[in-house]
Formats: sequence, C-alpha cells, structure tokens
Amino acid sequence: MRVMVTRPAREAQAWVQQLQASGFDANSLPLIEIAGPVDAHSVVQAWRRLPEFDAAMFVSGNAVDHFFALKPAETPVYSAQAAIKTRALVTGPGSYAALQRAGVAASLIDAPDAHQGQFDSEALWAVMGHRVVPGYRVLVVRGTTVAQHGEPGADVGVGRDWFSKRVIAAGGQVEFVVAYQRRCPEPTPAVQAGIQTAVNDKAVWLFSSSEAVAHLRALVPDQDWHDQRAVCTHTRIALAASAAGFGVVCESRPILAAVVASIESLQ
Repeated sequence: MRVMVTRPAREAQAWVQQLQASGFDANSLPLIEIAGPVDAHSVVQAWRRLPEFDAAMFVSGNAVDHFFALKPAETPVYSAQAAIKTRALVTGPGSYAALQRAGVAASLIDAPDAHQGQFDSEALWAVMGHRVVPGYRVLVVRGTTVAQHGEPGADVGVGRDWFSKRVIAAGGQVEFVVAYQRRCPEPTPAVQAGIQTAVNDKAVWLFSSSEAVAHLRALVPDQDWHDQRAVCTHTRIALAASAAGFGVVCESRPILAAVVASIESLQ
C-alpha cells in the first residue's frame, strides 16, 4: 500500500523510513515548506530578553531549530553551567528531540508523556498548567504562514492559540516571536506529478497538519477527493480532511504503532 507522508521534508524522512520498515510503500510529498524568519532581529532580541520569561513554548521542532540558529553567542540561557529559570515547553517528541540536540537539559523541559500518544496543547497544559499563576510569563516561539502569493498568512495555530488563552485566563502573560516561515510548495511539474500519481494509485495520505490539507487543495483545486483516503493525527486535522472531501478519514494518535494500525485498517 502506498502512503504519502506530507510533513515538511526533514520531518518526513523519519516517518518514511519507519513506515517502509513496517512494510508500506511510503513516500515523502512535503506539503509545507520551511524557511527562516523574515525578521531575524526580533528573534535575536527575544533571546536577549529570554531570562525575563518563566517559560518558552516552542510550537514545533522547526521553531526550536530556527530559534536556536539565531542564538547570540554571548547569551548564556540554556548553555551548560548557566543558572537557568526559563523552562522550555513542547508538545511532542520531535520538538523534545530538537531541544536536546540544541543542548537543553531534560530537567528544563516540560512535555507530554511520550508513551501516551497525545501531543497537543491540552496534553502540555496537563503537565505544566499548575505552574501558571498571576504574573507567569510565557514566550511562544512560532512560525508564520506565507500565503501563495507572498502576503502574510495566519501566525497562530488553533492548538497554540488555545494554550495562550489558558495562560492568560490563569493570570499569566504571553508574548510571541516568529522564528520561521511556513509556505505552500510551488506547483512545479514534479509536485503536480507526485500528487497525481498518489491520486491515481489511491494512496493513503498521512496528514499531521491541517495546513498541509489546505495546501494540497490549493495545489490541485479541481481535484475530487471523494475516493481518496486519509489518516490524520489530530481531530482538527481530520475535520479539515473531511471538509476537503476525502471519502475516508481515519483519526490516529501520532505514534508509529497507532498510525500503522490506522493505515492497515484501510486495506
């Protein structure tokens, strides 16, 4: 069975390898491209102000990578032997691994239990929400979506907006910094051919972002999806796939065993 992994290119590779090892014809078809921030100065300034915050919430592994890529050399936060009070918050194992690659000690990271299979803002809040008291300050490190013709798109994903609102409702304060850009791939002949081949083969589309669903629709706006199948790793992504017209939509926890079981159920 062919499976199309729609994550950004770098994140897709691990999933492709794991699904191939599980016996699937897994292929990478990135439907989100990642680029650095438009305003690098704002990221550098956020680094210099980081000790003012009780926590920094990274919305993705890309947020971690692009934020740390602009860390000023003189900034001691998160470096070895530094006196650190600012905790690092992430919602999933990919972002957790990115923090560790960046040199952040596990003792400074709050994240959902990797074995529970729920990697979203609600799960993160269950872990660390008790810490948020009036005056608690959180920096949310996020991306911005660039629309197809270059104009700015939406900055905040639904789940991260939920987290920010919970912090504010508990008396905390939230600031944001944009560390990277997300955009729709260009409709090159190779991209269009990859999509058409997957459609013709009735592949299973693996979606981990509702934005990927939106980009797919933008790339082939006249495509009828009623005979296509999708596995989605969150309820809001499944709703987006259903709204796009996918005939079969299966919701799965975002861990390999659950995704494999969901794909197998579609055979």
